[in-house]
Amino acid sequence: MIAVLSSPRPRSLRYAHKSLYGRTNVRDGLQRSVDRVVRNDNCTGCGGCALVSSRITMTLGDDGYRRPVVANDVKATVQSSRREAEFFKAVCPGVRIVAPRRDGREYHPIFGSYVSAWQGWASDEETRYSGSSGGVLTALSSWLVTSGRRASVTASAADSKDPKLTRPVVLTASDDFTIASGSRYAPVSNMVAYDPYSESSVLVGKPCEVSAAARLSSELGLERSESPLLLSFFCAGTPSQNGTEKLVALMAEDPEGVSDVRYRGNGWPGDFTVTTASGDAFKMSYDESWGHHIGRDIQWRCKLCVDGTGGDSDIAVGDYWYADANGYPKFDNADGNSVILARTLRGHELLTAAASQGVVVIAGIDLDSVAKIQPLQVERKVTLVGRLLGRLVSGKRVPVYRGFGLTRLAMGRPQQNLRAMAGTAKRSISLRRWKRRS
Repeated sequence: MIAVLSSPRPRSLRYAHKSLYGRTNVRDGLQRSVDRVVRNDNCTGCGGCALVSSRITMTLGDDGYRRPVVANDVKATVQSSRREAEFFKAVCPGVRIVAPRRDGREYHPIFGSYVSAWQGWASDEETRYSGSSGGVLTALSSWLVTSGRRASVTASAADSKDPKLTRPVVLTASDDFTIASGSRYAPVSNMVAYDPYSESSVLVGKPCEVSAAARLSSELGLERSESPLLLSFFCAGTPSQNGTEKLVALMAEDPEGVSDVRYRGNGWPGDFTVTTASGDAFKMSYDESWGHHIGRDIQWRCKLCVDGTGGDSDIAVGDYWYADANGYPKFDNADGNSVILARTLRGHELLTAAASQGVVVIAGIDLDSVAKIQPLQVERKVTLVGRLLGRLVSGKRVPVYRGFGLTRLAMGRPQQNLRAMAGTAKRSISLRRWKRRS
């Protein structure tokens, strides 16, 4: 873990503390600011705050989500703590997110700014098969490093000691990039392994992680061209680790004897697969595992997400599902196919270079066709104003969003937003009462 506020170069420090939910030093502005985000369920678990201050570590709580813990610092002054707090509030996606400037780029009301839009997949059949939706991110990551364009990639993979858990990994040319292929529907904080000063590196992260990374670089005064390359993917939210634990226990007789857990991949979309040390494999379809188990326990902040498609990234990738006669996505296993958004000029140049060298296969598309087969992203965006109002009505703070055109989208769906506001307020109040009783 590195912290960047107090020195021009990051330092490796490790802390542990228990004070987040206990008493907070009234002078400690950083603790108050972090506590406020966590108490209002606005934390994404991205880990960006761990780079703001070396006093912050990310821990897995009893609720199955990763949250920041702030260590006391008896030597901290009001001024230094206030400085850390302001830096935290500028970086944290649970406090504020501002849409990237368009700067002459194309724009779509759901998917945001971009330079070019494509469908595509990895040229290598094994990579395409092992990836979640065509292996594009795996193929690009491996090519960027093996070709010498970048030195390392920060991504996510199963924990080697407990494959039910997910951890950040830093991959170099000598590593097998397929260990990070396939989605991990579980909490992980990739930002704790991220170096904002390393322009020769790549971050593969959730939209909230690349948003925090972009804000961090901006606050440090780094130009985009001298910052790490940011790759992201379409995200439906972070489920609780408890969901994975329960599903593994349901499928495998001995959850402690599990040697591998894959959420997707090995086909598109692929199955949730639990493999034991003896070699037995237990499978459940993506539709059932996500729709009836893991996806039912998404953290609150993700339900208020303004950008689930990696708006701050250089390249973002999502499922380009095939649709049925009614236009609804089909989850039948097929050869992987991705929507690929080159959001910046350098992202566009790298993607087209990869295509010209046979790393990926791409073809241009219209993003309106993507909106039809990404109904969750559309629904969340057009009803977000209603859900934000519902949280406010229930007494919760909400993140500040600027530049996303949310009011215009809400005006086009007034009834849906009213229902979203009422439903969100009801669920929020019920949850608060349940927490008080327990």
